Amino acid sequence: MPNQPIIQCKHVAKAFGDNRILNGVDLSIHKGEITTIIGKSGCGKSVLLKHVIGLLKPDSGTILIEGHPLSKMKRAMRKAVKRKFSYMFQGTALFDSMTVFENIALPLVERRSLPKAEIQKEVEEKLRQMDLHDVNDKYPSQISGGMKKRVALARALVTQPEIVLFDEPTTGLDPIRKNAVHSMISDYQKRFGFTGVVVSHEIPDVFYISQRVAMLNEGQILFEGTPEEIHRESNPLVKWFIQGQESRHDDLTGMAPQSQGEKRFNEEMARMRRYENVFSLILLTVENIEEINEKAGYEAGHAALKNFADQMRRHLRITDICSRYGMNKIMVILPLTDKNQARTVRGKLAAEMEVEGVSATTSDLSFSVRVGIAEAKKDSPIEELIATAESGESVSYRFRIQ
Repeated sequence: MPNQPIIQCKHVAKAFGDNRILNGVDLSIHKGEITTIIGKSGCGKSVLLKHVIGLLKPDSGTILIEGHPLSKMKRAMRKAVKRKFSYMFQGTALFDSMTVFENIALPLVERRSLPKAEIQKEVEEKLRQMDLHDVNDKYPSQISGGMKKRVALARALVTQPEIVLFDEPTTGLDPIRKNAVHSMISDYQKRFGFTGVVVSHEIPDVFYISQRVAMLNEGQILFEGTPEEIHRESNPLVKWFIQGQESRHDDLTGMAPQSQGEKRFNEEMARMRRYENVFSLILLTVENIEEINEKAGYEAGHAALKNFADQMRRHLRITDICSRYGMNKIMVILPLTDKNQARTVRGKLAAEMEVEGVSATTSDLSFSVRVGIAEAKKDSPIEELIATAESGESVSYRFRIQ
């Protein structure tokens, strides 16, 4: 079955001297999904990742790859399993003495089974896909930090691995480049279907690309489930950690993060129950973000998305509540607004923003935005209204990117 665990950790323990890092970790990684491991700094996330790939051996417990214990594999099988993995190290781990081209080509060269022409083709394709133009002969010291991340990602993906491990892939990046890297990971995972394991502290940003989340605490997995489930988790340690890590504003859009938007939705629903107040919801979905990323580059696409969100906030009413609702979605709650009034707000917003356009670093492109509306009913869950806004009455607009 496609959703069976491809990697399992059973009671994995590891200590360095008197410092016990892992204390009986139980974790399942499902095939074809992105699983993100979160937790406090120094809690052992990277150590766990190195156990999964076989760089470290547990003191006790078992790691199974496709049901086979890693520790009991014969040499040939272990070698075959390792070929399925790729690893994007924290800090990129690029070799300063090698060019960008040579860094990306290294995993292919080490296999010694591909002709030079094939290696050249594969590396040039990854350079193109990662928007790494005219840097193949440069050295890591000659390119920006964001570009180094893309080179490291290109190197991780050049062997077309089945499983990719990402150790803090966005550390030190600004909001645009951080979201660009997350978007790249998500896009390539969808395109190639690899299983991704991400160690990250970027909350809630990384939740937008993850199907599952695991929280490591005191050497054990305290929570394992979906991003939606972790926000509903009753364990106080999980709640305190998530609330402590989430900022009041999404780094890229400047709006409230998804969890804060859902909280404000619940507050409006409480007012509806108490005072019979009506309210509506507008959901904006950028339908062609992948096209923008491909044609203009991930950073340009996310710069445009940031400016789109900035303009939106300026044109909405002061009482309207904006929040990011995924990689390419924005939710707006309109208090004291019925469906007909929401249509008027939508039309006015579109007219004002179409006049201005969306500032970015490219021309000849435009955002295709589908705008759906739903009027809240008493006690209707947010998921129901989102589904109504997505599948019901909607209007599509194109905003030019200047």
